[in-house]
Amino acid sequence: MWRLLGYLKPYKWKVAGAILALFFTSLVELALPYLTKIGIDKYIANDDFNGLLLVIWLYLFVLVMEFGLKFTQTYAVNWIGQKAMYDLRSEVFSHIQKLTIPFFDKNPVGRLVTRVTTDIGSLHEMLSSGVVAIFGDLFKLGGIIIILVSANWKLALVTFSVMPVLFFVTFFFRKRVRDIYRLIRVRIASINTFLQESVSGISVIQLFNREEKSSERFAGLNADHRDAHLKTILYYGAFFPTVRLLSSAAIAMILWYGGGQILKSTLTFGALVAFIQYAEMFFRPIMDLSEKYNLMQSAMASSERIFALLEELPEPKTAVYDSQFASSFKGEIEFENVYFSYHNNDYVLKDISFKVKSGEKIAFVGATGAGKTTILSLLLRFYEAQKGRILIDGTNIKEIDPQQLRKQFGMVQQDIFIFDGSIARNIKLTDQIDDAEVVRAAREVYADGFIQKFKGKYNQPVLERGKGLSVGQRQLLSFARALAHNPSILVLDEATSSVDTDTEQLIQNALEKLMRSRTSLIVAHRLSTIQSADRIIVMHKGMISETGTHSELLEQNGIYKQLYKLQYAEQETRALSKTQL
Repeated sequence: MWRLLGYLKPYKWKVAGAILALFFTSLVELALPYLTKIGIDKYIANDDFNGLLLVIWLYLFVLVMEFGLKFTQTYAVNWIGQKAMYDLRSEVFSHIQKLTIPFFDKNPVGRLVTRVTTDIGSLHEMLSSGVVAIFGDLFKLGGIIIILVSANWKLALVTFSVMPVLFFVTFFFRKRVRDIYRLIRVRIASINTFLQESVSGISVIQLFNREEKSSERFAGLNADHRDAHLKTILYYGAFFPTVRLLSSAAIAMILWYGGGQILKSTLTFGALVAFIQYAEMFFRPIMDLSEKYNLMQSAMASSERIFALLEELPEPKTAVYDSQFASSFKGEIEFENVYFSYHNNDYVLKDISFKVKSGEKIAFVGATGAGKTTILSLLLRFYEAQKGRILIDGTNIKEIDPQQLRKQFGMVQQDIFIFDGSIARNIKLTDQIDDAEVVRAAREVYADGFIQKFKGKYNQPVLERGKGLSVGQRQLLSFARALAHNPSILVLDEATSSVDTDTEQLIQNALEKLMRSRTSLIVAHRLSTIQSADRIIVMHKGMISETGTHSELLEQNGIYKQLYKLQYAEQETRALSKTQL
């Protein structure tokens, strides 16, 4: 709770103003029963209509003051709550952007969406109408207790006699509801995760006729969420009537004891009416505090999860980036006895050692799961090797800030992610690249041809994940994106796998120009695309099996030659099929 209140610190003066408004609101409200007492005892009892009229006008004036103060207080606390939630949501999103790739491997998207939306949303009501309003309830309670004890301490004790039972009920309710709210947050995260997964994979669901099964599973998750909420309804349904019953019992005892004092002429009728009004006011903030406490229970369940996310360690800032390192960057890469595993000691890379000279073009081939893409992920510090060293220009990459390290790389992957926005924005991804550079890069990779066919050309809106674009078009955009950033090291991970043969040849011509002055690392299944590489590294079961040029590897009569023969046979079969057609 203390940590959560820290988000109100930037607005402490506005919080102080809201609390001050609450204080005066409480004073104004406490004056109303006292005016009732004066009106009854002093003017109604003495048939003084003019005096009563004065009290009525004063009563109306107090109500207007109460309206103004409550409006100010309500506006202020909601303004503060929105600002605090904006700060917290921005912090959480910014923190998520800095987390390591292994974190995202373990946490589904829907769970993270829940943290940024639903969980933070549940904190808003507590921070806006909860925390500050508690001060108003406390002011009112304190004032009522002082007035009741001062007016008639015996009658005050009668009013307070139900408090032990009320405290017991409140604490019992508190513990049960806190656990349920935690469960509700878990259930909401499960629904969001499944929903995100289902929408993203809707084509697969429809292809395999999984609609009914998905609906059944969602119904189960939805039922779990409903049942958790129904438990809170059960406790709410019992708690608030119990508080109302106790307050009514207190009023009944006030009437019993106060009525006896009136009969004995030790208490006036106006004083009894005022006492009853104060007693009702006394239980109202207690019920309000109970509701605020319920808000706090929900907020605490959410804040536990939000702060657990904020406590996840971001990518390490292992060193202050040296600007001279960038200016003298050559792009020489070296792996020294590198071991890596995703889980425990089940190594997917074993004793990997190789060197890449500046400007050299190196290709990695091998069966699926051999570790080719993992090598690239380690080089970009998406993951950290458990053993060995990875050097760039003789510097261990663990000593280089990850963000600054990645500025030297341009990467094109098989699975292209296109953001919501324009085509130009998807190529730029930064304000440091001008429109002329975007057009130049698109022309070099032959993406300009299909872009010019759009009505908006480079300003053409692109839907989420590039819907409306073909796989090949998305791949061409990714090439343009890499070229526009003018990287020192070019990384191609199955970059031409989704492009047809004719387009691939055009891209190969453009890439040859680009790779002449750059260190280039290529992962490819199509061996025809890497035959001109300076060196080909053949991976097998996480280890380097063979190394050499295309011709050297064919002479070794090893794994590479077998792969080449298989692909050559496939090409002949396809060519024969086309001829027959």
